[in-house]
Amino acid sequence: MQPLLRFSAFIDKLNTWIGRGVAWLGLLAVLVCTGNATARYALNIGSNAWLELQWYLNSAVFLLVAAYALKRNEHVRIDVIAGRLSPRAQAWIDIVGGLFFLLPAVVIIAWYSWPTLVNSYEIQEYSSDPGGLIRWPVRLLIPVAFTLLGLQGVSEIIKRIAFLRGLLDASEFEKKGHD
Repeated sequence: MQPLLRFSAFIDKLNTWIGRGVAWLGLLAVLVCTGNATARYALNIGSNAWLELQWYLNSAVFLLVAAYALKRNEHVRIDVIAGRLSPRAQAWIDIVGGLFFLLPAVVIIAWYSWPTLVNSYEIQEYSSDPGGLIRWPVRLLIPVAFTLLGLQGVSEIIKRIAFLRGLLDASEFEKKGHD
């Protein structure tokens, strides 16, 4: 079990590093939005590329922080029900949910996003808007983000199994914001 816990710790560190780094893209998106709005309304100039850059940055933030949110236990769940259960029952729910819902959904989405990414790259797809950006980089976010989310799901399952086996304390994965 120790090699699996080391693998889990590696995934946790990876997604923490990516999540914290990508969070800064939110600030960059705000700056781009502000600059774009200022240029459009104050100077009467603008570009579709700046609008699309905002979209790309927001996409990156929302997609790439999902695994970090799962790691920090800040994902959506039904706390009204789960909060009344014992830590062992919650661990079992997380294991079953991870194995039968999260991981299959992640695999399906990542798998089906791949052909559109490959096609977009091969044809060097650009936005249909004048001055728009190339599309494959934003399409790449989908399989990357869902792979990271799947890895974090595996990490969470490993930690819940370790908890059930008495190798981890529940506080090591149930506290929000625990890095």
